[in-house]
Amino acid sequence: MRRVVFNQKGGVGKSTITCNLAAVSAQQGLRTLVLDLDAQGNSTRYLLGSQADGLTVDLAGFFDQTLKFNLHPRSTAEFVVPTPFENLHLMPSSPALEELQGKLESRYKIYKLRDALDEIADRYDRIYIDTPPALNFYTRSALIAADRCLVPFDCDDFSRRALYALMENVQEIQADHNRKLQVEGIIVNQFQARASLPRKVVAELIAEGLPVLHPYLSSTVKVKESHEQALPMVHLDPKHRLTLEYIALHDALRTD
Repeated sequence: MRRVVFNQKGGVGKSTITCNLAAVSAQQGLRTLVLDLDAQGNSTRYLLGSQADGLTVDLAGFFDQTLKFNLHPRSTAEFVVPTPFENLHLMPSSPALEELQGKLESRYKIYKLRDALDEIADRYDRIYIDTPPALNFYTRSALIAADRCLVPFDCDDFSRRALYALMENVQEIQADHNRKLQVEGIIVNQFQARASLPRKVVAELIAEGLPVLHPYLSSTVKVKESHEQALPMVHLDPKHRLTLEYIALHDALRTD
């Protein structure tokens, strides 16, 4: 199962959600891979900590290879690195992704990521793809390569307005490039149950028939500690409320 975590709006928790769901998958014994397509590299830093410095393989190297003819190209598996967590592997980000984007678009390499994941499909039970906060070459590549799309949502009016355009963009990719792609659901993030606005906004999304997933992910400063220590919540504090919400959310997702 390949899931892309996507929202064109920044600051909604894509990397945090990607890494924490992946960490739960891995802890449950599932062979899990994370792809970090955002040049900022937040998922890479979250899962590797200081080990993210000085990597010799990354996704920029993979995409750069697609621009060059080679009779014996490196296999997709050679761009995967282990993380400190059992069953959890990573295809790391690189700032060079930004520089490569124009060349990849002009050479129409939009299907190369899907081909690469097909190549290693039998190695992993779960694949999670973190994306940049934009509808660009990398997010389109991810949507073409994925089976399901998870949409983080942070309960404000700006996010709600952006959500409608996002859904239309996903539907267009589905119609033109990837018939099997489905919006699996909207992940309500940084939810404050005692505040009236988040409750109102989420209730309106549900009333409109949008696929809002349960449980909602609580707002907590523990997440910042998780980032700082490069420990997903399931490893930092297994009994924390947010950890239990991530486990419940993970277990509620489809397995087919």
